[in-house]
Amino acid sequence: MKTGYTSVRLKPALALVFLAAQIGPAVATTTTGIIAVTATALSSCTIVATPLAFGNYAETLTSASATLAVVCTATSPYTIGLNQGSTTGATQSARLLYNTLSGTTLAYSLYTDSGHSSPWTNNTVAGTGNGLAQTVTVYGTIAAGLEAAPGAYTDTVTATLSY
Repeated sequence: MKTGYTSVRLKPALALVFLAAQIGPAVATTTTGIIAVTATALSSCTIVATPLAFGNYAETLTSASATLAVVCTATSPYTIGLNQGSTTGATQSARLLYNTLSGTTLAYSLYTDSGHSSPWTNNTVAGTGNGLAQTVTVYGTIAAGLEAAPGAYTDTVTATLSY
């Protein structure tokens, strides 16, 4: 009887050994996935201005210039416009300096060219960025023969850089 009992217990164990021999060793498998990589390069610009200082006005034609330094990312188109200034009553074609002591004004003009033939009024100056500082000059004049009360005259013109 011992023989029958042993064979009953051995059959499941032998079946497991046989099954393990048929499956073989565990094999690792791999699979891949795709990662979509994107980026968007944005235009970026900055502008910095130097003062336009006419100095002393003695009723003779007085000229001065200021520089706008523009830095825009490469291939970014831009335009620069100038407003009329901060003095009450000024327009882009008739800008005014203001004397705080006397309350009087002194007319001046801004130009896009050194020959003072192209007034900087409602127009803009255009350019294309290259990643480096590009300079744009603003030319100004006070006409000869204007009567001006003694004292300091000031105005603030805003340069708008659009890109």
